[in-house]
Amino acid sequence: MSSHKLKIKWEEFEHHANALCHRIKETDEYKQGKYKGLLCVTRGGLVPTAILARELNIRLVDTMCIVSYDDDDNQTDLNIIKDTSIDNGGEGWLIVDDLVDTGNTFDIIRKKYPNAHYVSVYAKPKGRKKSDIFMIEIPQETWIVLPWE
Repeated sequence: MSSHKLKIKWEEFEHHANALCHRIKETDEYKQGKYKGLLCVTRGGLVPTAILARELNIRLVDTMCIVSYDDDDNQTDLNIIKDTSIDNGGEGWLIVDDLVDTGNTFDIIRKKYPNAHYVSVYAKPKGRKKSDIFMIEIPQETWIVLPWE
């Protein structure tokens, strides 16, 4: 486990997620109406996906359930427990997670959906290049404790 914990409050998280929405709204893809759906990486992506769906006015939402941590917050081998079947390599979809740590989760999803755009509220240095858009960079050794945890 990481040596430093950063506790994020609800108000902070909502502010960060809304700022991510504004960043997405600045993209040409958004301005051209190319985003048709959100693919939520559960469980961490549930709350940011709800915020993005509201703020970006996107009603088509799907989930992909991936286990990457055990009950003691230790990283494990990735296990897809519920897949999705979005089409066209993910074109027009935003893949949403709360955090990109090493980027392994996005790597697995990107193999299936190479044409999607990948967004996260937080990114660590090892994974930041795996997220097309993110809001806040967090040091690699920091463990983020989100409000719903």
